[in-house]
Amino acid sequence: MKISKSIHDFQGNDTIVWGDSIELIKQMPDNSVHLILSDIPYGIGLDDWDVLHKNTNSAYGGKSPGQSKAGAVFKKRGKPINGWSEADRRIPREYYEWCMRWSEEWLRVLKPGGSVFIFAGRRYAHRCITAIEDSGFNFRDLLGWTRPKAVHRAQRLSIVYERRGDAKSAKEWEGWRIGNLKPTFEPIIWGFKPYKLTIADNTLQHQLGAYNQEAVLKYFNGIDNIFECGYEPGERGHHEAQKPIKLMEALIDLVTKPGHIVLDPFGGSGTTAIAARNLGRKFVVMEYSEEMCETTMKSKRSIYPI
Repeated sequence: MKISKSIHDFQGNDTIVWGDSIELIKQMPDNSVHLILSDIPYGIGLDDWDVLHKNTNSAYGGKSPGQSKAGAVFKKRGKPINGWSEADRRIPREYYEWCMRWSEEWLRVLKPGGSVFIFAGRRYAHRCITAIEDSGFNFRDLLGWTRPKAVHRAQRLSIVYERRGDAKSAKEWEGWRIGNLKPTFEPIIWGFKPYKLTIADNTLQHQLGAYNQEAVLKYFNGIDNIFECGYEPGERGHHEAQKPIKLMEALIDLVTKPGHIVLDPFGGSGTTAIAARNLGRKFVVMEYSEEMCETTMKSKRSIYPI
């Protein structure tokens, strides 16, 4: 396999395409994939690729002393969310507008009854849901992934006052934090392309629409819509937003059959590709970073090399 620069190279075989997926997906034929599974940018400024707004009145690039001690966890400080300026208040709307740039094309290439699973982050997931609904998808459910380990980034308010020399306020606000609770939960948006007649009819015609309950039991020993799993030893470290292979396999197994085609327009380090191939599905992965495309090609995390 080689890294392609054109989706036209996809002839039913596994394909990695280097480029802007918002433009690349326009080359794909209608009703050509069975599942879209993607961990899209969250729009929270995790890195340059995650800055999706036009607001320049920001603190990007800076770090507090506590963040500096955390090392690689903090590449840069994100945008304040107090919304004091008009530019701040536009950020959620701009994220919605960015989602609208690709959501109609995603709907077009998906087969009727086909599912879309999107990791969109806790802060703006609702904007993504609205965008895909406005583009024609039906919103089926909001699933959840909980991880056993998560970095808690909330700064102690008392430390802020201590640095200001305000011992009285530091004592009064001892135990209070600036930020969020420990982020162990990640939402997974589950939408689907509308179908004609019934799910039973669509399943016969397109092999899509129903879900495989036995697959959920195989991975998580239950049928809850909250999935708990961590990473296998040595699995992490390929991308800042990397997800566990087991989690991606469970989502693929939930709604597709062997031989079906899985599309990931924001491929990252290739976890979706690895999960799809492990399960005997075909994949099309699009990724803007050439480095990440190379990481996918060289990955040894699959049961056989890609």
